[in-house]
Formats: sequence, C-alpha cells, structure tokens
Amino acid sequence: MKIAIVNDMPMAVEALRRAIALEPAHQVVWVASNGADAVARCLEQTPDLLLMDLIMPVMDGVEATRLIMAQTPCAIVIVTVDRKQNVHRVFEAMGHGALDVVDTPALGAGDPREAAAPLLRKILNISWLIGQQKPTAARTVTTAPRLDAQRRTLVAIGSSAGGPAALEVLLKGLPKNFTAAIVLVQHVDQVFASGMADWLAGASGLPVRLAQEGETPQPGQVLLAGTNHHLRLLQNGTLAYTPEPVNEIYRPSIDVFFESVARYWSGDAVGVLLTGMGRDGAQGLKLMREHGFLTLAQDQQSSAVYGMPKAAAAIGAAVEIRPLERIAGRLTEIFSK
Repeated sequence: MKIAIVNDMPMAVEALRRAIALEPAHQVVWVASNGADAVARCLEQTPDLLLMDLIMPVMDGVEATRLIMAQTPCAIVIVTVDRKQNVHRVFEAMGHGALDVVDTPALGAGDPREAAAPLLRKILNISWLIGQQKPTAARTVTTAPRLDAQRRTLVAIGSSAGGPAALEVLLKGLPKNFTAAIVLVQHVDQVFASGMADWLAGASGLPVRLAQEGETPQPGQVLLAGTNHHLRLLQNGTLAYTPEPVNEIYRPSIDVFFESVARYWSGDAVGVLLTGMGRDGAQGLKLMREHGFLTLAQDQQSSAVYGMPKAAAAIGAAVEIRPLERIAGRLTEIFSK
C-alpha cells in the first residue's frame, strides 16, 4: 500500500516509518507535518492510506480529515498517543470519514514487530476494505424459526466510517421516551468503545452504554457493541460476544449481528445500515428483509462514505433508502403505532 503520514512529532514519524517498513509491500510516499500540508499533498498525490495525527499546528487532524474526505477521499486511520484525552476529537474525525484509530507504536520498546502489530493489523484490514486483498468468502447462514413470545421491539443499527456523527444525529432525533430497544454495531476498536458510548450519551441525551454478555435488549436502552469480538443475539434473546467467524475482517461485524437478529428476534425489529466503507451489513440487512423485518439504509447524499449503504441498495436489502435526518422520524413513526 502507498501510505502517507501526517504528524508534527519526529519521533512519532520515525516510529510509524519503522513499523511500516516491517511489511515490504507497504511504502511511505510522503510525510506532512500539519493538516494544511496534508490537504495540499493529497491533491498532488492521493495515498491508499493516510495515518493522521490529531493535534498539530496550522490545521488539526479533524479539519484535515474533513477536507480530505470532501476533496480527495482516501482511507484514513487516526494515530494518537493519548486516546483518553483525545476521545472527542477521535469521534469527530470518524464522523468526517476516518475509518479507524490506533495508538502510535512505541519506539524501541521490546520486540518491534509486537509493538507494530496493532498498526499493521489495521493496515491489513484497510487493504481488504479497499480491495487490495482478497476478502473472505461469504458465509452460509441457516435460519431458525423465531419463538412465539410476547412481542418486543428492536432497532438494530450498523455503521462504520462517518458513523459516530451519523449516530449522534440519529439518536438526537429520537424522543426521550422512545420505546424500542436499540443495539448499535460500529466499527471501532474495543479500547475506544467505552469512550464512544460516553460520547454518544453526552451528545444525544439518550442513555448509551456498552452491551454486556448475557443481557437482553430492553426498551429505551441504547447498547453499543463493546469488544473486538462479534456481538450476536442468541435464541434465548440474550446478547453474547463470540470470536467466530475469526476470519471476518470487520470487527465487530454488522453482518453477524443482523443475521442473528433475523434468526432469533421474536418481536418486531427494524434494521438500519448507515454510512461506511466496504460491504459489511448488506447481506445481514438482506436476511432481515427476507424474514419480514423493515430495513432502512442511509442515502448517498447524507453518507460520509457511501459504501455499505450502496452495497445494501445494490442487492435489494433495504426496503427504504432515506436521508440521515429522516431516519429517526421514521423510527419514531413505526414504534409509536
């Protein structure tokens, strides 16, 4: 992959260079010391992947991400040395289209390959997403009849690049007495999941927390998938985390959760697929539609990255395609009847 680095700290740049050099297939094509320089360099030579710092002079990483995704879109991963202090900036950048976030690898600390492993794994995932590596084969999913039970209501939402900002808009648009349970699956590393739940709770005004192993989605509660394992709904109606399928490049996988809802949810449900790069969620949304659930996808104009919703629309997975600002109203209409 052709990789660019945007960072004003020489030691961080050197650490990233050394980590990237561990994989001969990767090449650092340029380095920028601030966001404004990065925007200009992308106009001259757009990389396959951009490793973006957050705190820089002249223009920070959030604004640079916004401008690059508007002018010369490419895969962007946020690299930070202090994720706790920068959590709000991380989700702002992801709202503008950054795909993921990772800690800056430690320079000269123990085994260099071990220190670089999280970053190299992110780069491998991105290469799959943008088509430079062969994706995993589609899964065959067997279905089971839903159990007769008291009717329950669920909104299953999947999002990726641009998702934090989209989720903020959607959740803000729901009334405080919204009656359905909500489960969110966002592509975000588990070390940032708790911060994202807190950020969404503060930004939207709704109660948002991480989904716990063995709990049942409850009316009016918003649960966020909180680990790098996949979140599933089990036949008894509880939630569980599982490493399977281990070769799934999207972690946590939206398809895995949507497919489990199609198989086991015994009440009324709506599947919602929001902005994101790649195809995750499209097949799961289609399975939900085939099992009689209403399915919604975000439209192109309001998507930061029109990948996942486009894939869903292409296979007829979405019953309705709507602008982001109209999805909350539609959900309110559905569950107020």
